[in-house]
Amino acid sequence: MKIHHIAIICSDYEVSKKFYTEILGLKILREVYRAGRQSYKLDLGIGNDYVIELFSFPNPPERPSKPESCGLRHLAFSVENVEQKRKELLNKGVICEEIRVDEFTGKKFFFTQDPDRLPLEFYES
Repeated sequence: MKIHHIAIICSDYEVSKKFYTEILGLKILREVYRAGRQSYKLDLGIGNDYVIELFSFPNPPERPSKPESCGLRHLAFSVENVEQKRKELLNKGVICEEIRVDEFTGKKFFFTQDPDRLPLEFYES
């Protein structure tokens, strides 16, 4: 078994689409508008691997956060060079936490957030 994809509901479709494609660099695999639901569905990939299904819906509730609530805590992306990825994101105006080191693996990582405050982790491969 392996993970097929992760579904994310966003509050502003165009803002999130731009963030995931232009800022993070995910590839658009398919985009559809479902008129009956007043909803976009955007399939995003890393390379040709389908990883995120981005949805828009009219008036979704905000994501609970801080203190953390039950449910999805964060998404983690594996990157070869944590320092380089952080610098790329900072140069694109994304606020990033400082780089930390995982006390169990010795690998570097940092967090940022998507436009709806979903925590995103970038972890050294």
